[in-house]
Amino acid sequence: MTAAKIAITLPRPLLAKVRGAVKSGRAGSVSAFVAQAIETRVREDSLQNLVDDLLAEHGEPSREAKAWAKRVLTQKRK
Repeated sequence: MTAAKIAITLPRPLLAKVRGAVKSGRAGSVSAFVAQAIETRVREDSLQNLVDDLLAEHGEPSREAKAWAKRVLTQKRK
């Protein structure tokens, strides 16, 4: 993937947190941190769009379906 250089403006306290993540090794660079944050947001937005489409097409899940999902998801964590 090719990269493009851009300029962004961040609140100083937020930038300090990002630089702290880089300094501690939790991020490779400020650019890498920002890119990962954007990727996460894009993925979450895509998932929300899918949920919105499913709800529009099929409506809210029934109480029974929610209970089943909760049981199944709880079993998989154990």
